[in-house]
Amino acid sequence: MTSQLTEKELAALMPSELVPYQTPIPTQIVSSDEFYPDPQNERQREVEARLLAMADELGGMQGLDRRKFFQSTAGMAAAFVAMNEVYGPLFEVSKAEAATPAMAQERADALKNQFIMDMHTHFLRDDTRIMTFVNMRNAVGKAGWNKQLTDHEQTIEDLKFNNYKKEIFLDSDTKISLISSAPSDIEQDWFLTNEQMADARKKINDEAGARRVFCHMIFTPGQPGWLDNLDAGLALKPESCKGYTIGDNTHKDISRYPWRMDDEKVAYKGYEKMVKAGIKNVCVHKGLFAPGVEKEFPHLRGFADVADVGQAAKDWPQLNFIVYHSAYRHVGGDPKVALAEFERTGRISWTSDLADIPAQYGVNNVYGDVGQLYATTLVAEPNVCAALMGTLIKGLGADHVCWGTDSLWTGSPQWQIEGLRRLEIPEAMQKKYGFAPLGPADGPVKTAIFGGNNAKLYGIQPKRAMLELSRDRFAAMKAEYEKNGPEPSNLRYGYVVPNGPVDYSLFA
Repeated sequence: MTSQLTEKELAALMPSELVPYQTPIPTQIVSSDEFYPDPQNERQREVEARLLAMADELGGMQGLDRRKFFQSTAGMAAAFVAMNEVYGPLFEVSKAEAATPAMAQERADALKNQFIMDMHTHFLRDDTRIMTFVNMRNAVGKAGWNKQLTDHEQTIEDLKFNNYKKEIFLDSDTKISLISSAPSDIEQDWFLTNEQMADARKKINDEAGARRVFCHMIFTPGQPGWLDNLDAGLALKPESCKGYTIGDNTHKDISRYPWRMDDEKVAYKGYEKMVKAGIKNVCVHKGLFAPGVEKEFPHLRGFADVADVGQAAKDWPQLNFIVYHSAYRHVGGDPKVALAEFERTGRISWTSDLADIPAQYGVNNVYGDVGQLYATTLVAEPNVCAALMGTLIKGLGADHVCWGTDSLWTGSPQWQIEGLRRLEIPEAMQKKYGFAPLGPADGPVKTAIFGGNNAKLYGIQPKRAMLELSRDRFAAMKAEYEKNGPEPSNLRYGYVVPNGPVDYSLFA
């Protein structure tokens, strides 16, 4: 079994699918096996308690049990009411919306045709050795904790790909997605091979009858034969390329081929091939390297930040460099550290450095993707989420911040979509740091972030795309799904720190 968490660490966690309450938004940090999750903090517990109380009160008035209430648009509104009550008025929502299903549904219907391109999504290959999720689900089923898991042997396909279409295109307002992957120095431990990503793209698009899914090809500078592999990947006609400067992110302890984006002798050879192949977008994993991770893997520290981005962007103006996770450092670390840093300095490690690059280097081809950082900070400390958005927009421009969710790791992306639709930077924060407001859900800033910016990067005309997508099979499937009463699972796939002993009889 391959995992970045040790057996001892895993023994102290439980699968996030088994948390007692599948709330519309998570009420504690959910991790993949890439980092150890923080335990539920006091304010997250308070959000959960308030949300449960509203489910009983408002759901009871609506004739719904907790599960059904949490699956409703009113339940989603209630989640943000609870967040506002605990963290302050960060989200545009009212208790009337949570108490009035018709009001909540009217708002959801008004926004469901918003053009959203999620260009950062994942699932795992069927033959993966990263079997942690599957092994835990099998154990849960065999122990009788969740009888739904005893019908058949659990597989990665059950856990991931079979859910992909439902959770991306039926349970969320996403219109177009991009399938991504992560490389490894051990070939079998790639999330997906380049061929598998291309095959999944074809399978889904053929079924839909429209261009619903794009894909990456992963490039690995320095690995033996990497330029030949790059040629083979480019022959698959990917929409963009993606690399990890720390090399093997799955096995950081043995990563042998970290690289720099501004390495003229290595990386630049790859960029040259990409330009000749017509590729314009280069996505690069940065950040997610909290101080605790640095302590464990100090040899990779110099490859995880954005010190190599500016020169590469200046040398290659014909390419767009999309920095995944916007280089946010503190995923896997204590969110209080990020908040304290921002309150003390007005900066957030590495994301602020990324935002400085256009002014420092005089470039206009550097973009920030919000995958994972948004999911984590929205749950852990929404004031950090607001600060990150303000920082990125101020430095890069609202036209250079791109929507990505890192789903399916945190389940359907709808709760993240709702988070951005409702989020506003507090007025005091705006005044102190010179941040512009985010504005309404369908205003120019959020419209650009949700889809406009990605559309420009990938050569898509939103109005034409929406017309085509409104006529495809997935649109018909979603209409039927909504007509019959949608039932989002609200599941997240990963691990959480248990809050005391787990009563597994709850899951029988």
